[in-house]
Amino acid sequence: MTIALDRRTLLARAPLAAGAALIPGASALAATPALPRWFDDLEHRTFRYFWDLANRSNGLVPDRWPTPSFASIAAVGFALTAYPIGVERGWIKRDEARGLTLTTLRFFDQAKQGDAESGVSGHQGFFYHFLDMETGTRYRDTELSSVDTTLLFLGILFAGAWYDRADPVEAEIRRLAARITDRADWPWFTNAGGTVSMGWHPGKGFIERAWDGYNEGMMVYIVGLGSRGKPLADGAWDAWAKTYPGFWRGEGGTRHLAFAPLFGHQYSQMWIDFRGIRDAAMREAGLDYFENSRRATYANRAYCIANPMRWDGYGRDVWGLTACDGPGNFQLPFKGRTAEFFGYAARGPLGQPDERDDGTIAPTAALGSLAFAPEIVVPAAAAMKRWPRLYGQYGFLDSFNPSFRYTDVKLETGSVDAKSGWVAKDYLGIDQGAISGAIANARDEGVWRAMRRSPTIRRGLQRAGFTGGWLG
Repeated sequence: MTIALDRRTLLARAPLAAGAALIPGASALAATPALPRWFDDLEHRTFRYFWDLANRSNGLVPDRWPTPSFASIAAVGFALTAYPIGVERGWIKRDEARGLTLTTLRFFDQAKQGDAESGVSGHQGFFYHFLDMETGTRYRDTELSSVDTTLLFLGILFAGAWYDRADPVEAEIRRLAARITDRADWPWFTNAGGTVSMGWHPGKGFIERAWDGYNEGMMVYIVGLGSRGKPLADGAWDAWAKTYPGFWRGEGGTRHLAFAPLFGHQYSQMWIDFRGIRDAAMREAGLDYFENSRRATYANRAYCIANPMRWDGYGRDVWGLTACDGPGNFQLPFKGRTAEFFGYAARGPLGQPDERDDGTIAPTAALGSLAFAPEIVVPAAAAMKRWPRLYGQYGFLDSFNPSFRYTDVKLETGSVDAKSGWVAKDYLGIDQGAISGAIANARDEGVWRAMRRSPTIRRGLQRAGFTGGWLG
């Protein structure tokens, strides 16, 4: 089974609902209804993924479970964010959370760096996408990842902002958070055009594809510009944003910067509060990035309702396309045509950048947008909770495909029922993290509250040209 695919490879390959008024400022949140009582259970189960599965000797978190797995540095970033949420929700004690956080930060502070092909965890202050769960060194030939390092850094910056007491452990967390994130050599990762490469391999050099267009790469530039060590140069945000023109979709209240998989609209905004602040592109467009993600969420749902591929199960309350596991690579008969199915892949509405639709729905796609559009996400979560075999020990399994009911084929992963279709076997750390953070922000701005205090985030936004809202 192939599970070590990286999102950079997926990116390299591969009708709308009416809009609402712009969210005016940082104190305003999309009209969030009281979350159903069962969301307490969902939030707690999702949190337990990180708390139960983290390696207590180094803080590393598996990419997936229960399939035996390497560690994902992005999942570690989500875990570092989940621990304080667990404290605030009363599931663990503050000293427990800061103890595991300190273990994690000490590991990344001391982890060996260098340009060797093995035996190291990173290079130039960045880290490899996947690490061995026990040794903490590079897993096989995975790339040195600019975006996954950024996801790790966002979790570390959150820890540095949240642990604010005059306590020696919390003081050390703050020192290490600054030292680890400021050590990255961002100019080294920058190409001649001013954009940041997606990754680097020892002996081969930089990945040809850079972060451009519109996707989760926006957080790479904010964190890189905000660094107090070796930051990105002036103009880096402009180099990123100049590629926007080809990514606009929709008209009027539906017009938005499009990226088909919803994770691209969610990851940056889990940590960075974009409500009411605008860069030059958003000032010209007359909206902010929060509203952009809200419109993208509605567009994803509208596509699933329209269902041009005629997949089973899609509808008003069963929707959500993003990167996730799938039943495997198959070409099989379906409703008078040959349908193509995939394993792990980025998925999203046809007609948008990085389009792909094989009938596979991921709960994290809708739930990761809870803060943007609770009025449509809460009913979707309830409908998916009722789906057979989808809700378990750590909340929602990664994905399901109601159309894939082929009980006579050999699967890469998951299980098939002749009536309800295919359901994934694993929980994925990055998907669990997006759900956890979205619930926290929808409840009480649980992640945004701390991150608005981060000097790195504030500096990065200001250097990118953001003004207004809470930045004022």
